[in-house]
Amino acid sequence: MLKRWRWSVGVLLLLGCAGAPSYLQRGNEVLFGRQGDEVWVQGPWTAVHPSSDVDEVIDQLCPAVMSLDLAQAKDYGREYCGVLYSLGNGEYSASWPSPLGRTRLVGTDQRRKSCSVPSSVRDDRGDVSILADFHSHPWFPSKMSREDRWAESQRWSLRIQFDSGCTLTKLIPYKGERRPGEVYLRRDKAWKLVGYIHEGDKDMGFVTPVED
Repeated sequence: MLKRWRWSVGVLLLLGCAGAPSYLQRGNEVLFGRQGDEVWVQGPWTAVHPSSDVDEVIDQLCPAVMSLDLAQAKDYGREYCGVLYSLGNGEYSASWPSPLGRTRLVGTDQRRKSCSVPSSVRDDRGDVSILADFHSHPWFPSKMSREDRWAESQRWSLRIQFDSGCTLTKLIPYKGERRPGEVYLRRDKAWKLVGYIHEGDKDMGFVTPVED
C-alpha cells in the first residue's frame, strides 16, 4: 500500500511540476490513482457544486475541466475522466477528474491521450453509488467517438462527453437491455435526442440519427 501511495504522489508531482501549482497538487492529498489495472478518484470535486438535479452538476463539468492543465491543448492536450455519484442523500456530486490512461499514435507525430474511466470513488462521507462517467476531449469540435460508444466500454447508467467548446453529449447505453441506446446533445439547458444505438449495433457503437 505504501509503495502504491508513493507512486500516486509521484504521478501527481510529475504531472504538476512544470509551471504553477495546479489541481494535481493539493498538499499531501492524493486525488486519483491506480489500484491494479483500475483507476480510482477522490470525491467530491470542490469546483463542482452538488445538486439534487444531476443536470445542474453536468452543466458545471466542462467549464471546470477546461480550466485544468492541457485540457484545451488539442493534439498536445490531455483528456480527463471522472464520475458522477450519490451518497444516497438525494444529491449528486462529481469526483475529481483523472488524466491517467494511455497514449496512442493517431497520426504523424501526433499522440492522443485517452483517460481511463474510474471504477471507484473514495469519499469519506459515506458509501458511494455511481450513476455516470464523464470525460473531456481537448479539441473542438469533437464528438463522442465510436470507441466511447462501444458496449464493452460502458460501465455505468450514463456517459457524458464534452469537447473544448463545451458541446455536451449524453449516452444512455441500456447495456444488457433489449432496447436501443440513446444519444443526446445538450442544447439550451435541455437534452435533445439525436440518435439511437440499436441492439445489433451496440457492440460497435454505430448510431442511427434521429430525423429533426
